[in-house]
Amino acid sequence: MLKTIIIIAVGLYAVASTVMYYAQRRFIYFPEPSRTLPQAAGLPDVAERILKTPDGEKLIAWYGKAQPGQPTLLYFHGNGGALEYRSASIRRYLNRGRGIFMLSYRGYSGSTGSPSEVANVADAKLAYDALLNEGVSPRDVILYGESLGTGVAAQVATDKKVSGVILDSPFTSMVDLAEQFYPWLPVSLLLKDRYESLRYIRDVHTPIFVVHGEADDVVPVGMGRRLFAAANEPKEIVTLPGVGHAVHDETTFAIINGWIDKLRAAQATAAPQ
Repeated sequence: MLKTIIIIAVGLYAVASTVMYYAQRRFIYFPEPSRTLPQAAGLPDVAERILKTPDGEKLIAWYGKAQPGQPTLLYFHGNGGALEYRSASIRRYLNRGRGIFMLSYRGYSGSTGSPSEVANVADAKLAYDALLNEGVSPRDVILYGESLGTGVAAQVATDKKVSGVILDSPFTSMVDLAEQFYPWLPVSLLLKDRYESLRYIRDVHTPIFVVHGEADDVVPVGMGRRLFAAANEPKEIVTLPGVGHAVHDETTFAIINGWIDKLRAAQATAAPQ
């Protein structure tokens, strides 16, 4: 009887592991595929851009131009929703004169294809090139990663020249995060999209700002602290008591914009006269 129970348990575990392996991206990415124009989302001064990838996909991005002397945020969003869900955030940054170029991953917001780590990082670098083709200088580009997007931003920052990097609710790696949700699975062996930010962050040599809610029940604030500890100087971290996952109000936006102002002031002072 005991032997039979063990065989059944092992079989069920094998089946569950196999299902999770083949369906794993359904547990990582939650796209809203519908396409909405920025004007319909209350952003009349934001334009839609369509980026064509080398492998034949089309990506939707929203672009709001910066006011003279202001930086542009190259924004990589989280694993769920659509561009329109972030229209209030876009408006707040535009109201401060910042520009914003927000890419939608494959399968999101009208973009074709299916998301993966390889595709998301390659597409993010394509978005960087597209922003420079708009006439924005690398010294005026700040990468902004939100949740899943922090794993994208960390990799882009190792390869592209930017003014700074903002990591909003970052995780150390997808393996570390998945082990918390699925401790019964050998996720280190099964996971395809690993987003190993803790490894990549050591190769980022540009100012970094980490912002993380202390009540985050999706990505523990301890992960943000570990990532910050591994990052190179100059760096700064702000943890927010009572704040959940990537949830921001006017106070938080003021903190983020304050860091951007300090960054710009420091870089202006250090620039050759």
